Amino acid sequence: MNFSPIISVKNHVHALLTVILFLLVNISINAQSKEDPNVLKNKIAKAESNPQKVELLLALSNYYLTKIGEEKSDLDNADLINTQARLLSDRLRYKLGKGKSILLGAQIYREKGDSENALKKANEALVYSKKNNLTELQADAYLELSMYGESLDERIKYKEMAIPLFIKLGAKAKQASVLKETGELNLMNGNEEKGLALLKESLLLYQSIKFTHLQGVYNLLSEGYTQTGNFVESLKYALLAEKIALKVRDSSLQLSAIYNHVGMAYLNLQQKNNSQEYFYKGLEIAKKYKDTEYVRTIGENLCSVLILSNKGKEALKLVKEMQVNFPSSSTERQIKENYILLGVYRVLKDNEKATVYYNKLVAYYGKNAEKKAENRMQILRIFARYHYQLKNYTDLYQVLNRLESLATASNNGIMLSDSYLIWFKADSSRGKYLDAIKHYQLYKNLLDSIYKGEKSKQINSLQVEFETEKKDRNIELLTQQAKVQQIQIQKDTVVKYVFIGSVLVLILFLLVLYNSFRLKKKKNEELEIQRQQINEQNELNKKMLIEKEWLLKEIHHRVKNNLQIVISLLNTQSAYLDNEDALIAIQNSQHRMHAMSLIHQKLYQSDNLANIDMSWYIHELINYMKECFDTDKNIHFVLEVEKTYLDVAQAVPMGLIINEAINNAIKYAFPEDRKGEVRIVLKNTGENNYKLQIADNGVGLPEDFEETERDSLGMNLMIGLSDQIDGVFEMKNDNGLKITITFTRNTEFEVTAENS
Repeated sequence: MNFSPIISVKNHVHALLTVILFLLVNISINAQSKEDPNVLKNKIAKAESNPQKVELLLALSNYYLTKIGEEKSDLDNADLINTQARLLSDRLRYKLGKGKSILLGAQIYREKGDSENALKKANEALVYSKKNNLTELQADAYLELSMYGESLDERIKYKEMAIPLFIKLGAKAKQASVLKETGELNLMNGNEEKGLALLKESLLLYQSIKFTHLQGVYNLLSEGYTQTGNFVESLKYALLAEKIALKVRDSSLQLSAIYNHVGMAYLNLQQKNNSQEYFYKGLEIAKKYKDTEYVRTIGENLCSVLILSNKGKEALKLVKEMQVNFPSSSTERQIKENYILLGVYRVLKDNEKATVYYNKLVAYYGKNAEKKAENRMQILRIFARYHYQLKNYTDLYQVLNRLESLATASNNGIMLSDSYLIWFKADSSRGKYLDAIKHYQLYKNLLDSIYKGEKSKQINSLQVEFETEKKDRNIELLTQQAKVQQIQIQKDTVVKYVFIGSVLVLILFLLVLYNSFRLKKKKNEELEIQRQQINEQNELNKKMLIEKEWLLKEIHHRVKNNLQIVISLLNTQSAYLDNEDALIAIQNSQHRMHAMSLIHQKLYQSDNLANIDMSWYIHELINYMKECFDTDKNIHFVLEVEKTYLDVAQAVPMGLIINEAINNAIKYAFPEDRKGEVRIVLKNTGENNYKLQIADNGVGLPEDFEETERDSLGMNLMIGLSDQIDGVFEMKNDNGLKITITFTRNTEFEVTAENS
C-alpha cells in the first residue's frame, strides 16, 4: 500500500523554497563583507577624507550588519558608521557614497525589524539613484524593495525591474543571481513554466561566466519539476545538484536541502530504499545545524518512507525525537505531525490511537477535507486507508469517489492509481470481484504508464549515469587516498630511519655518558682519596696550630712573668738607693716594663694571639698610672679611644709612647698641685690610617725649650718608637702640650673584632 507525506508537492516546494531564498539572500549579503574589521579600521584611520574613506566606512558598516550571530550592539555600530559615511559623502559631495549609505540604512532598519522606516529608506534610495543616474544603485534599490512586497507578484515585479539594469551594466553575476531568485519566486507563486524558464536562463548565464557553485540552481530546477509532476527531470537535476555540491565541497545547510530533494524525487518514483538513504543524509546535516524547519520537513518525509516500508516503530521513534529536540509551536506543523502519527498507528495496527489522530484531522480539515484545497487529495487518501483498515466501507467509498474526482481533475496519475489500488482491495474484501478486477486493471494501467516504458529507461539511465560518476569519484578518491597512503608510507619510512638513527645516536650518547660516568667515578675516587689526605693534613695542621697557639700563650705568659720579676727586682733595688735620679730612673723603667707586661698579659688571656684591643689597653694603662701617681685629685683623664686592633709589633711601641707621654704630663704639666686635664684620643682617619693624640692643658713647654732637652731619654724613646711603627711624631704648645702621632695600621696578621 502506498503512502505519501502530508505535504503536497506544491506545499513542500513552497516551504523549502522560502528557506532557500532566505539562505541565498544572506549568502549574497555576507559575500560583501569578508574583509577583517580590524584591517578596515586601520585603513579608515590612515585614509584621507576622500571617496575611498567613504567606501571603507560603508564596508565596515556592512560587516556589522551581516555579521553572523549579530546582536543589537552590532546593528547600532552599523548604523553609527553608516551615518559617518553619509555625513562625509555630503561634505565631499560624493553622490554614489550618499546613495549607498541611504540603501544601507534601509537594510539596517529592516534587520532591526523596523519595516516601515526600512521601506521609506529603500524608496528614498530609488528616487536618489534615478535623480543622479546611478544605475547599479537603482538596481540594488529594486532588489531591496523586493524584500517588502505584500504579495509574491509585487516582489517578482521589483526583481524583474532590476534585471534590465544589470544587463545594461554587464553585471552577469548579479543578473544570473536575480534571474535565479525571480525563478524561485515564480515557483513559489505557482507559475512553474515561467519559473523553470528563468532558472534555465540563470543556469546558462552562470555557465557562461564559469561559475562553479551551480548546486543552488540545479536544486531549484529539481523543485520546479517536482511541482510539474515530472519526477524524472526532478531526479535528474537533484542528482546534478548533489554532484556539484560534493565537487565544490559544499557542506552547508543547502546540502541538506539537496539531499531532501533527491529523496523526494526517489519517493515520487516509488524507489523507497534510495529515498530513505537520502532523507537520512539530509536529516543528519539539518541536525548538525540545529535548524528546526529543515529537521521537521525532512524528518516528516523520512517518516513517510518508513511507514511505506512498514517500519512504524522507527517512524514513531523519529517523531518523538523531533518532539523533544526540535519542538514547534506552528499549527501547520502540529497538523502534519497528527497526519504522520495517524499513518504510524495505522501501520502498527493500533486503531484506537489512530482514531484519536483521525478525529484531530477531521476537526481541522473537515470529513472530506474541504477547507484546504491543496491538501485535499493527501488527506482523503489517508482517510481512505484509515476507513479501509477499520472496514468502514460506507465512509471509504465516499472518500474514494471524492479522491478519484480530484485526482482526475488535477491529472495526478500517482494519486489516482493509489485510489484504484485501495478500491481494488476494498472490493476484494467485500466479495465484489468484478469491480475489484476493473479497479485493479485501472491501477496497473496507470502505474505502467507512469513508471514503465521510456520514463523507466530514463530513470535507469540517470541512476546508471549517477552511479558511474559516483564510482568514478570513488576511484578518484581511492587514487587520491592511494597517493596519500604512498606519501604516508614515505613519511613512515623517513620516520623509521630517523627513529633508527635517533636510537643509534642515543646508544652512542649513552655509551659516551657511561664512559663519562666511569671516568667521573674514577676521578671522584681519586678526589675522595685526596680529600681524606687533605682532611688528615688539616687535622695535623690543626693540632700543630693548637700546639703553637698554646706555646705562644706560654711565651707571652713567661714574658709577662719575667717582666714582673724584673719590676720586683727593680723595686727591691730601689730600697738600697739614696740617689734621687737613680730612683726616678728605676721608677720610669718599672712603668715601661708594666706597659709592656700589660700587652703580654692581654695576649695570653685572649684567643687572639696576633692583635690586641687598644681601647682596653689604654684604659688599663691609664688606671695603672693613676694608681702609681695618685692623680685623682688634681688631674682628670679624658679618653676618646675607638676600638682598634694592633699587632704586637705596633702595640708595644704604642704602649711605651703613651706611657712616656702620660708620665711627662703627670710630672711636669701641672706643678704645685695644679689641676688640669689630660686627653687621650685614638681614632681612624680613613682606611687603615690612625691618629694618636695626647694633649694636656698644663703649662706646656717652656719658651727656652732647647734641642738638648729634646734629646732626653723619654723624648728620644717616643721619637724612636714612632719611627719603629712608621709613624709621624709631632709635638707643639697649644694651650698646653699636644703630642700627635699619625701611623698606618699593620694588617698582615689582621683578625676581625668579632673573631677576637
